Parts: sequence; C-alpha cells; structure tokens
Amino acid sequence: MMTQKQKLRSAFENGARLTSKQIRAQFKIASPTKVISQLRLEDGFPVYANVGKDSRGNRVTRFKTGNPSRRVIAAGYRAMALGLA
Repeated sequence: MMTQKQKLRSAFENGARLTSKQIRAQFKIASPTKVISQLRLEDGFPVYANVGKDSRGNRVTRFKTGNPSRRVIAAGYRAMALGLA
C-alpha cells in the first residue's frame, strides 16, 4: 500500500498541478506544505510553487514538479562540498 506522500509524489510525476486545498482533499494530508518540504528536502524531489489566479481572480498557489535549475543544482553541490548534505 502506498503512503500519502507516495501518492502525492506519483500525482506530481504524472503532471498534476495542485493547490494545498486540493492536496488536503484528494490525499487526506493535513499539512500539505510539510509533506512538500519532505519531498524537497528528504527525497530531493523538485516541487515548485507557482502563484497565479483562479477563475474568480483570487490569488492561488499551485504546486508542480519541474526540472531543477542549474543554480539549484550548483547550490546542492556547494552544500555537499561543505559537508552540509
């Protein structure tokens, strides 16, 4: 059986763009930002937050995966060189 985090990761890998509210409802995750932080920091999974507007013009943040920029990769290598990772 897959964990909630694994289900969320699978959804992201399949191209899902989800808000925190959608993550709570679909995956029964009480703290979406905590799980997203775990995906980023513990699993090294590139989850990005994109701010936009919904159909009513309200500001909304949608999370999705993408390719890490060269800058992010370079920061990771620097952290490893300094013994931080």
